[in-house]
Amino acid sequence: MFSFEAKRIIVVIFGAVLNALSLNLFLIEANVYASGFTGVAQLLSSVFKDFLSIEGISTGIILLVLNIPVAILGWYKVGKGFTVYSALSVAFTTLFLELIPLQSLSQDIILNAVFGGVLGGAGVGITLKWGASTGGLDIIAMILSRMKDRPIGIYFLIINSGIIAVAGILYEPENALYTLLTLYVSTRVIDAIHTRHEKLTAMIITTKAPDLEKAIHARMVRGITTLPAKGAFTQEDKNMLVMVITRYELYDLQHIINDVDPQAFTNIVQTTGIFGFFRKDD
Repeated sequence: MFSFEAKRIIVVIFGAVLNALSLNLFLIEANVYASGFTGVAQLLSSVFKDFLSIEGISTGIILLVLNIPVAILGWYKVGKGFTVYSALSVAFTTLFLELIPLQSLSQDIILNAVFGGVLGGAGVGITLKWGASTGGLDIIAMILSRMKDRPIGIYFLIINSGIIAVAGILYEPENALYTLLTLYVSTRVIDAIHTRHEKLTAMIITTKAPDLEKAIHARMVRGITTLPAKGAFTQEDKNMLVMVITRYELYDLQHIINDVDPQAFTNIVQTTGIFGFFRKDD
């Protein structure tokens, strides 16, 4: 039997394979761009090749270089576990981008945009679902969101809008529209695989509240409200732990609960807004 961490690594690697297939088989040759740092790396690689006549600087290498300072920042500002798995995702994506041949399976740019978006969205979605990210923009958006208390989606919108605008200026304006199609498809796939809300509320019914509180505080920087509870059928005294988390922390919370109290009942609900104090400073 694989441990949770082994399964997590396998899923992250599989997500990296999907991202690399999306780029090398569909998006790069069609001059259609992915979202986030992957799209920035694509765009820079195209500029080096088409406008500066510099060959040999691949999308994978640029993606790796862009993520190095972001990973260091994420280590201190987001969390060590999240950053390690995100760095693993970036490293394997870079490796597979170098190993998978760069070719176009179709001459139809719409097919390339759609299938590239589906594969890329699936890769990002399963990576997020298991508590990691594809690096880059995910980490920056989380840091800015915590600093400014604004939705993460705003920062995704800003950088992706920049990618679309530059693609339209440097290449055909149609490429910007096809890039927009890819971003829409990938976003829909990510939402289908992983929760679309940035913040979630967890309500945990447990008989091991002190142990669970200690374990959560050891792994996550989150406050917990503990309320007394009683089972209506068994009349057993229990506690309900209530906490608000980001979607990136959902996997870690599930893992903690399974380790400490596998019999706990947990309800995860979407949180559309919060007021007051959310995070605990170091």
